[in-house]
Amino acid sequence: MTHATPSGAPEGHIDYSQTLDMRTKRIILFGVLLGLFLSALDQTIVGTAMPRIISELQGLNLYAWVTTSYLLANTALVPIYGKLSDLYGRKPILMFGITVFLIGSALCGMAGEPFLGNLFGGGMMQLVVFRGLQGVGGAALGSVAFAIIADLFEPAERPKYQGLFGAVFGLSSVIGPLAGGWLTDHVSWRWVFYVNLPLGLLALAFLWFKMPRLQSGLKASVDWLGAALILIFAVPLLLALTWGADGTYDWTSPTVLGLFALSAAALVGFLASQTRHPSPIIPLHLFRNPTFLWGSLARFLFGAAFLGAVLFLSLYLVQVQGVSATQAGTATIPLTFGLIFGAVTSGQIASRFGKYKPLMLFGLMVMILGFWWLSTLNADTSYTSVIIRMVLLGLGMGPALPLYTTALQLSVKPWEIGVATSAGQFFQQMGSTIGVAIFGAILTSGLTSNLGTAFAEQARANTGTVATTLTSIGEQVSHGGGNSSGGIDRNAAPETNAQITERFDALRRNLTTLVRTGDPAAREAVRTDKFVTTLPADVQKRFTDIPEGGVAAAVRQGFDQTGAAIEAAITSGDPARVQALAANPQLPADLRARLAAIPAAALQSPQARAQILAGIQQGLTAGRDEAARTAEQQALDAALAGVNDGEKISLASTRAVKVAFADTVAHIYLYCIGVGILALLATLMMPNLTMPRRGEAGAPAPTHVEL
Repeated sequence: MTHATPSGAPEGHIDYSQTLDMRTKRIILFGVLLGLFLSALDQTIVGTAMPRIISELQGLNLYAWVTTSYLLANTALVPIYGKLSDLYGRKPILMFGITVFLIGSALCGMAGEPFLGNLFGGGMMQLVVFRGLQGVGGAALGSVAFAIIADLFEPAERPKYQGLFGAVFGLSSVIGPLAGGWLTDHVSWRWVFYVNLPLGLLALAFLWFKMPRLQSGLKASVDWLGAALILIFAVPLLLALTWGADGTYDWTSPTVLGLFALSAAALVGFLASQTRHPSPIIPLHLFRNPTFLWGSLARFLFGAAFLGAVLFLSLYLVQVQGVSATQAGTATIPLTFGLIFGAVTSGQIASRFGKYKPLMLFGLMVMILGFWWLSTLNADTSYTSVIIRMVLLGLGMGPALPLYTTALQLSVKPWEIGVATSAGQFFQQMGSTIGVAIFGAILTSGLTSNLGTAFAEQARANTGTVATTLTSIGEQVSHGGGNSSGGIDRNAAPETNAQITERFDALRRNLTTLVRTGDPAAREAVRTDKFVTTLPADVQKRFTDIPEGGVAAAVRQGFDQTGAAIEAAITSGDPARVQALAANPQLPADLRARLAAIPAAALQSPQARAQILAGIQQGLTAGRDEAARTAEQQALDAALAGVNDGEKISLASTRAVKVAFADTVAHIYLYCIGVGILALLATLMMPNLTMPRRGEAGAPAPTHVEL
């Protein structure tokens, strides 16, 4: 059976959108969606298991690389897989990607097992390497899956199915953290990787038995030089941006500058090679296509705004709303639901009316409105109000996920769809990385300034030691003391006011017990208290240097020792010993005066000595209990005054941190508004192409294909 092919199509090109029936398409679509779900789920499920992984594999210093290695491999290989799928067909490349991904998943689950020994230097480094292998496979899943939609469906049908792909990413962001937490707590962290195996094997089975090769008909050699150069361009650039943003190296360090230089040189070489090879990785003539040019630029800008929105919204939820770091992934579910609804609905509308540009522009305007509303966040914004903002932002971002891909695919020839689709994804992922690096630098500098301002405001609202301490903290932060954030952990949820009050109430109880009884357990609780451990060593000693039995018992013991010494001196009848006691400055002044006034002759008479001693001991006994009560109360008042000041400082510091983070994140969203406006302008420059409908090109009736 023969079919008409588009003008200029390669020999052997098949229009699968017209030759496959809907049942076959849906079976293929299910397998592709399942494979894509694997890749998307893996990016969200691992995060909740990381604390347990770090604890078992002892690799805190490699924490960030578990994610970085995956993203490096994934981003750099996307355009290469797109080209290979155009040359060799979608099916072999997608199945290769799933296979590599599953091998990487199995190896990740085995990281640190005894039979692997000291491979790569230990369990954590094994996990980093195997995550990179996962990224190698995951790149094929993402780049090829979106191209398959264009192979299976006619242009007017594509947006609604592209919307399903966007929904898969949204669904994975909801299921991933929940499944990761459950598997880690009830089974093992290794199963966050092993869970990919049955799903991946099921996807492979569907694709092997039901999916045709989906080959474009192109016959050309692979541009291996271009593939190598794009890797040399992307990997050093991503490393430099990652290391500069997380503070591993200064932006002006030789390492970062050298990576930027290497990346720039590779880019020049890549562009030169693409003009010479007959089948380049990214054909430069595509950039003469206004839809591809402006669409790629818009996706680059959208990528920066999208990841920035999610990342810094999570930061706001952790630092200001008090959501735990492990719950931050699920706390953004309202954003995800808005995004899913926006993606699916816009895809359906675009398919129904055959126009995509108005929906893209409307979505971007809603996104900009969402960014503006987020820029009004402050430390007192209610979580309900944040939820509404998240939903609005998700609704605005949703249409971009399916429609930019649809626009790029519609603007190129069918045998260039793989290249165009993967190039669009590549630009979006690069935009995300660059955007996070730039916004991260803005966060660091803005947070330093805002923390200093917030602490100064809290200092003005207090007096005495509290105000002095807060002023000192603010000055230290402003001048970069310790680090740019004043020693504040950006990933740890701050204590709530209730938690701070509860902690200081417990400290007061322990201090009171320690001062009154000298209880060893209370002493240890005070010594290890979070507030006490932050004090200078000499101040800590004053808090814990309480004698056995408590302050009152020590005072009584001191009185008893003094009485015994006086009794021994008077009983001896030696005036010199009595006068030596009278000169002891540690004794009360009135007692010293009484001792000094004892006549030497009186000491020679036993009756006189007994009378003198009885009078002195009567006075000591009368004053001992009062002195014990007074000393105990003074010690307790002094200790509790310090604790009360500490509580005020902690409450004010927490407030200052929340205000500073809220103001900084809100300021970042102002920049996101600018990025969104640029994406809107780039989208305006795109031609408003019409999506042809079934039958408009004289397409034959579809047939059922079993391969």
